[in-house]
Formats: sequence, C-alpha cells, structure tokens
Amino acid sequence: MHDELKEEGIVRKIGGRFKLSTLIQKRMIMLNTGSRPLVEARGLTDKMQIVIQEILQDKIYLDTSGVVQTRGTAADAARRAMMGDISADLGGGDD
Repeated sequence: MHDELKEEGIVRKIGGRFKLSTLIQKRMIMLNTGSRPLVEARGLTDKMQIVIQEILQDKIYLDTSGVVQTRGTAADAARRAMMGDISADLGGGDD
C-alpha cells in the first residue's frame, strides 16, 4: 500500500475515503486508456503513484457530478472562458 494513502490529509483534501477511491479509480482508467500524466512521471514506478501525485499537487479533483476534472491547464482555462468564467483568471474585470 502506498504510504500517502495512509495519511488523513489526502482523505480530507478530497472529501472522504469514498470520493478518494472514486477519484483514484476513474483517473487510473483515464491513464490506462491513454491520458497523459499531469505531473512529471520520471521516477514514479507505477500509475498509482502518478495519480497520488496528481491529487497531492492539486492537478485533479472530482466535480459535484463525480467527473474527474483538472486544474491549472490551458484546457481548463479555455473551458472556463467558454463558460464566461475567465474574469477570475484575468484579474477581475472591474476596469
């Protein structure tokens, strides 16, 4: 078992053991079907370590509908822009 999963911090970060398990499972499927890691994968020996690092580095999370989402990527910014939520990234918009 990975030591990071024994810590309560990662459980609290995600919102509980069930949500953590769900996030890990869904992200593992994504990686196994060809998604690229969102963290530097050198030195990480398996995909579980990649997923754990993505969680610890706030790269992935579950949205309210249980879908894996990413943070801080160009695709994420583009998606928010299309939804009209880009003002938070550009300093507000109170010009």
